[in-house]
Amino acid sequence: MTDPFVVIGGDAAGLSAASKFAREAPDRDVIVFEKGEWVSYAHCGTPYYVKGTVERLTDLLSLSPEQAAERGIDLRRNREVVGVDTDAETVTVAHDDETFSQPYSDLLVATGARAVTGPIPGTELDGAFTMHGLDSAAAVRAALSEPGDSGVDTSIEYVDTALVEKYTDWEPPERVAIVGGGYVGVEMAEAFRAHDIETHLFQRSGNLLPPFGEAVGERVADQLQEQGVVLHLDTAVEEIVGDRDERVAAVAHDSGTTDVDLALVGIGIRPNTALVADTPVDLGDSGAIAVNEYGATSVDGVYAAGDCAEDRHTVTGEPDWVPLGLTANRAGRAIGQTVAGDPSLVGDIAGTAVVKAFDLECGRVGLLDREQASANGFDPVSKTVTAGSRSGYYPGGDDTDVTLVADRKGGRLLGGAIVGEDRAAIRIDTLATAIEADMTIDELEQLDLAYAPPFSPVWDPVLVAAKVLNGQLE
Repeated sequence: MTDPFVVIGGDAAGLSAASKFAREAPDRDVIVFEKGEWVSYAHCGTPYYVKGTVERLTDLLSLSPEQAAERGIDLRRNREVVGVDTDAETVTVAHDDETFSQPYSDLLVATGARAVTGPIPGTELDGAFTMHGLDSAAAVRAALSEPGDSGVDTSIEYVDTALVEKYTDWEPPERVAIVGGGYVGVEMAEAFRAHDIETHLFQRSGNLLPPFGEAVGERVADQLQEQGVVLHLDTAVEEIVGDRDERVAAVAHDSGTTDVDLALVGIGIRPNTALVADTPVDLGDSGAIAVNEYGATSVDGVYAAGDCAEDRHTVTGEPDWVPLGLTANRAGRAIGQTVAGDPSLVGDIAGTAVVKAFDLECGRVGLLDREQASANGFDPVSKTVTAGSRSGYYPGGDDTDVTLVADRKGGRLLGGAIVGEDRAAIRIDTLATAIEADMTIDELEQLDLAYAPPFSPVWDPVLVAAKVLNGQLE
């Protein structure tokens, strides 16, 4: 074995790094340890698998174990790294009740994140789920299917058949509770309603999709209610209540109790950093692993990427933790190239994200929260405008709400959010590009964006918002 590059974690960041490294340094070995069966899958597609838009679990695989082997990657599934010794440059791996030591020349920690369930009691009950991983998605789909037909292809070698079979004989739920109104909660509301299930969504705050701002949250709330979702805003779930068979029977909250047959908890994730807790690897203020612009940690030869690591925010210039798919893939690829001998920047992040809420498209980027912007030394000014998505005489258009946030001093664009039914999400990329370029509102207003009646009015909604906010700054 020649100067092995060892990767802990076989998903987006880990296999992106391993793939790039294998191409660039074919004379060195790359070993990926993954504690589970599934590798390199599209986590963001799981709600659409539950809904039925995606037919097969394997459709969510980006890279199969066989394809990894073809790329020269030594992928070892069902091997959990349980210890890291940065002095000896070894990792301890557990497999089949035994452990062994694996030396490394370079190490990438790509352990991802875990779903948060506490402090809500009852998440261990049958019928209580998180949407974190393909086995979770398979179990939920089985619970929604008719008895005797899980709706899951259990011949797939990676599937946790015991978990799926556990729910195969369940009667489909008539009423479900979703705890949390973020990405997972909103997307799963759509999935459950597609199965004609009475869906109750509980959100501790008064706003859905908090990172997207109030304007987006309000339209999403209206959309969900139009689609039959029962919203419980400003309502904190205190407990998931079980019956005598330890199955979900209700959710208890600060407004009473709601009987349900199934509960889906989506209240956030936390970085998996326990593996480096007893090492000199530093954590950042967010609790994720601190890294430099090349993804290197505080220990020579040790890197971190993906949902377990911080990145530098392009607006503040400070470390931040915003776990998203592109961030993980991009950082992993850059680290693979760096370890192969060609130093490559992992890139800054702007928190660019989009989410679908039934017919609504929502996007956000940069700093939208006024308190966060102020804490980073800015004097934020914001404005929300509504403009048509196409020329008024052309059919198919929709009102598009655009929120822009700028720094009063100098007019620098700090953040933005967009919501609407007609190609609203893709417009967030204009704002993401502007933020990466450190544009001012005045410069944003002067962009030469495309116009044709089927696609946009003469003044694109982004330009309208920039013009209005620019007038407020002058």
